[in-house]
Amino acid sequence: MISLEDIQRVANQGPYAPDWDSLNRFELPRWFKEAKFGIFIHWGLYSVPAFNNEWYSRNMYIQDHPEFAHHVATYGPQKEFGYKDFIPMFTAEKFDPEEWVHLFEAAGARYFFPVAEHHDGFQMYDSQLSSFNSVQMGPNRDVLGELKAAAKKTSLHFCTSSHRAEHWFFFGHGQEFDSDVKEPMKKGDFYWPAMPEPDNQDLYSEPYPSQEFLEDWLLRTCELIDRYQPEVLYFDWWIQHQAFKEPLKLLAAFYYNRGIQWGRPTSISYKHDAMMFGSGIIEIERGKFADAKPFYWQSDTAIARNSWCYTETLDYKSVKEIIWNLIEVVAKNGNLLLNVGPKADGSIPKRDREILLSIGEWLKVNGEGIYESKVWRKAGEGPTQLVDGQFQEDAPTCYTDEDIRFTVKGASLYAFVMEPTKEEVVITSLAVSPDQNAPDFHGIIKKVEILGHGVVPQWQQTTAGLVITLPPLSSQLPITFKITME
Repeated sequence: MISLEDIQRVANQGPYAPDWDSLNRFELPRWFKEAKFGIFIHWGLYSVPAFNNEWYSRNMYIQDHPEFAHHVATYGPQKEFGYKDFIPMFTAEKFDPEEWVHLFEAAGARYFFPVAEHHDGFQMYDSQLSSFNSVQMGPNRDVLGELKAAAKKTSLHFCTSSHRAEHWFFFGHGQEFDSDVKEPMKKGDFYWPAMPEPDNQDLYSEPYPSQEFLEDWLLRTCELIDRYQPEVLYFDWWIQHQAFKEPLKLLAAFYYNRGIQWGRPTSISYKHDAMMFGSGIIEIERGKFADAKPFYWQSDTAIARNSWCYTETLDYKSVKEIIWNLIEVVAKNGNLLLNVGPKADGSIPKRDREILLSIGEWLKVNGEGIYESKVWRKAGEGPTQLVDGQFQEDAPTCYTDEDIRFTVKGASLYAFVMEPTKEEVVITSLAVSPDQNAPDFHGIIKKVEILGHGVVPQWQQTTAGLVITLPPLSSQLPITFKITME
């Protein structure tokens, strides 16, 4: 079993050390910047009630929440049937890890992130630190281990995520009435520590995480690292709290030094400036940057608008909206991490599967301009502008026939027409400019093609832009012009 002494030794043995000056030497692996598209997986006990969203474990103990009333009506009072009682119901009888990873490959993904432990504290992997895990309870299977073994038979990179930090307070509301969440508790208990919920926007909020909890968080995360050796580790929110600063630096040095030992560079994806800029991958949840960035980043979002896990009331996004998101993110120097939520039995819902396969079919044709691409001198053109920041997905962005996004690879510029509804497309960024000193395009265009359509369109370069005549199209999804330069 890993110890705090082991963690200190590895974290301080170099080449990385647990301080921001050292961790700032982090370099993002080349494969991640070339991959562009990954799959997130939220699957756990919350998939059993499949009601509203993955925060069921918290909300079922809040007396004015819909989950509270639903739980009492469906399963009985929380004192008699608590969240822990979903564990025997989580049997995962249809879980087929090889089927999952082959579906992700068919979707065009290059890596995937199964959630190892969500806020509810149930570990989806083999652990010596708690018996509340998928090997000793529920499905009696090492979910994470089986997925990693399946990934080894494919080209997918194996990554994982920990959402343990929020467990400090996630069951705290169960202490406010007569429920199965009761004190006293000891370390290792499923609901422990069930503290009152702090202001999660306050970086110094009370009750301050205890040293015992912080050490448990560190041990669990390093155990996860050592046992499964993920290539990227994702942290959800709340590790930006001041209490996590020192343990997080220790964890990062431990993980990055382990990557050196394994001969595979490792990375940490984080939100809310939890880590010092330059020491990991910046993460944006359900949102994007308005402009291309000089640093690499990742946007994580879900296939449904209203939940990360499977529920019976999912508000699915369209295939077009997800492809728009992918193009927008890649054009601005980022990756898209798209979440799916399997059912409690381990099967992936039909609609999720259909959407993933449709994205894969689009990428078979247009992926040339996505994978291994880089940002161009500008991310795009057109009237549609995005808002910087997280949680910007209440409704899909509405694009016009003038909205075009760019990437570049080799000798070619790729122009993605977001809404190809007109017979003629004008790319104003490629206009002939009489002023050689202006910061505009002055290169020589050799050829223009439409990926996947097998025809060479008519085109001419004018002072208004590169004017391209479109042939009849069979799909309303975005199309890609491959513009080859001399």
